[in-house]
Amino acid sequence: MKIYKKNLCKSFLIFLLGPTASGKSTLAMELRKYLPVELISVDSALIYRHMNIGTAKPNKLQLIQHPHRLINIKDPSQYYSVSEFRYDVLREINDILKLGKIPLLVGGTMFYYHILLNGISQLPKSNLELKKKILRENNYNHNYSLHKYLSKIDIISSKNIHPNDVQRLLRALEVCLITGKKFSQLKKNILFRLPYKTIQFVRVLKKKKLYHNIENRLGNMLDQGFEMEVMGLFNRGDLNIHLPSIRCIGYRHMWFYLSGLISYGDMIKQIIVSTKQLVKKQITWLKTWNNIYLLKDTKMELIIEKILNVIYKEDIMYG
Repeated sequence: MKIYKKNLCKSFLIFLLGPTASGKSTLAMELRKYLPVELISVDSALIYRHMNIGTAKPNKLQLIQHPHRLINIKDPSQYYSVSEFRYDVLREINDILKLGKIPLLVGGTMFYYHILLNGISQLPKSNLELKKKILRENNYNHNYSLHKYLSKIDIISSKNIHPNDVQRLLRALEVCLITGKKFSQLKKNILFRLPYKTIQFVRVLKKKKLYHNIENRLGNMLDQGFEMEVMGLFNRGDLNIHLPSIRCIGYRHMWFYLSGLISYGDMIKQIIVSTKQLVKKQITWLKTWNNIYLLKDTKMELIIEKILNVIYKEDIMYG
């Protein structure tokens, strides 16, 4: 197989999208053998330190051999806004381009890709104290209280944000309270569209295979000590179920189990159900995506060959 290490135009980006458990990370690391790429994680869970097993984060050896930018940049106690992601990812992209390499963005947080491609509204900076106040004053004891609060002041935003999406609900409420305007109105003023050419690949697996991978992966996580990992977070004393980090799939369910609210068996069932629901949501997002190349092959060699051929056909090559 031809290795395109030279004669590449460096002013473009590669996106590698796909649903959870589709093998994106493995493929991205393998591509480094054939292309002068540097990896950037596009995953809202991999940003957190001390959350390795349950997020299916590449292991220490893999990260040494294949460094990923925007992994392990936040403590689980911290918030991370979409605007922060955009700022960070553009900084990393520029740095990689200056090195004469190609940024390869890989991950499953579709909303992050969406704001890169389509722009982001100019909104006020995040205010952590205000977010804490919103949670405190609304007696946030279940998933729907924030959603109900938002529906009273911005019904359009409440219809567009899932009741379980605590981070986005908090951001919408925060913006409404800071500006005195509706979040849905401010989001119409789109700025900052991505200024680079992008070649987008989507890893595709049959749903049956994805679900099989999800169940196998959870079994492996439990064998690797996922319960002990969450117990370490649980016992810290400064974390709670309302934080975006602990709301991540798997972590919130294990948290409920450690709190005595659900049984071990129910915890496992709920993780599988929630992960499958995430996959359905990711696939729905991808059905609306434009200008993508589908990677349906099962053999790694064939997938990589298609990627390299696409890059060549996109006329990225010189000469």
